[in-house]
Amino acid sequence: MIDRLKSFLLGAPEEKPKGFDDLQVAVVALLIRAATSDAQFGTEEREAIRRIAADSFGLTPEAVAALVDEAEGEESETLDLHRWAQAIKQAYSQEDRVGLIEKMWEVVYADGVLDDYEANLLRRVAGLIYVPDRESGQARQRVMARLGITPPKQG
Repeated sequence: MIDRLKSFLLGAPEEKPKGFDDLQVAVVALLIRAATSDAQFGTEEREAIRRIAADSFGLTPEAVAALVDEAEGEESETLDLHRWAQAIKQAYSQEDRVGLIEKMWEVVYADGVLDDYEANLLRRVAGLIYVPDRESGQARQRVMARLGITPPKQG
């Protein structure tokens, strides 16, 4: 009786589709945040996110599109990275978290350019999910080598 009264007064609770789990949405939302942190969300970055989501979760192209849409909605409504970081810390091993950082480096380098905002975001996310700077740097180097990007000359 009380539940029906609450439902009447507050409206029916919004049912979330059961298509994707929180971890999948968190991972793809972080990839989208990485792609959009430089205010440019280009075709190369979108393709990298789709490929990574398909490979990581074994999804069909249609499911990938739906997951990306859901994650984009979540990302646009969420300012805080902690919720996603918490889901990742709880579900991923250290090796998996380093792998996620490597995937994020892939996304930010998809357009061939690393923006300061992108680098800052990667440092913050790595810290939130307990990936040491050294391991994040090694992941970055692996991505750069794979993509044929040479590091800028120092000093």
